[in-house]
Amino acid sequence: MASQVASVEEVAGDKYRSFIHEEADTTHWRHGGPPTYDVVNHLFEQGRTKEWPKGSLEETVQNAIKSWEMEVSHKTRLQDFRTINPEKFKLFVNGREGLSAEETLSIGSYNALLKSSLPEEFKYYKSEEETFESSHEAFRSAFPRGFAWEVIKVYTGPPEIAYKFRHWGFFEGPFKGHAPTGKMVEFYGLGTLKVDNSLKVEEVEIYYDPAELLGDLLPASGTATEDPTKTTPTSQACPFSK
Repeated sequence: MASQVASVEEVAGDKYRSFIHEEADTTHWRHGGPPTYDVVNHLFEQGRTKEWPKGSLEETVQNAIKSWEMEVSHKTRLQDFRTINPEKFKLFVNGREGLSAEETLSIGSYNALLKSSLPEEFKYYKSEEETFESSHEAFRSAFPRGFAWEVIKVYTGPPEIAYKFRHWGFFEGPFKGHAPTGKMVEFYGLGTLKVDNSLKVEEVEIYYDPAELLGDLLPASGTATEDPTKTTPTSQACPFSK
């Protein structure tokens, strides 16, 4: 999700990350101050397919995950996190080995979500070669209005919450040498949250198809959507392009 740094006063009214401004003066922020999500919030409100009642389980889950994403992306110390239990936290993506809170914070959410066990020749996003900063810059570039996220359905309540989600944005900026298409990129997935008695997250499991994301960002071999100022070998075109 795209965001910018703002003053405490500017972010105090965020509707989906209610505590973003609390303890802002003592929090260690990655970019010097708390972020504002005005642009991606607008994209979310324009494109969401569900508008959940205030206080509903669906709204609570949706806002909790938006808040967790904010903390992973913008805070640099686990002691400043309010959404998770850092000592017990594990992130599991597509059945792979779980990442600890420290590991997730170190590599960033994009690299965590796009880790792959594919052979090297089929890896069209190599998370092990990306840093936290480079991964976020790549997706901020591709989605200048942000990458919105919504809960589609919640199947079970706490302590083990199961939900379906949708992630979407518009490919309006270059992505790793590939020219933008202006088209909407979206994918759906399933997730679970295991929470403690104070509703802090201990485990997150996410299942989705990365090809639904990368297939729209990396053009198929022979297409003319690549940025002519970049030299990207044909062999690096995504085989999953739709």
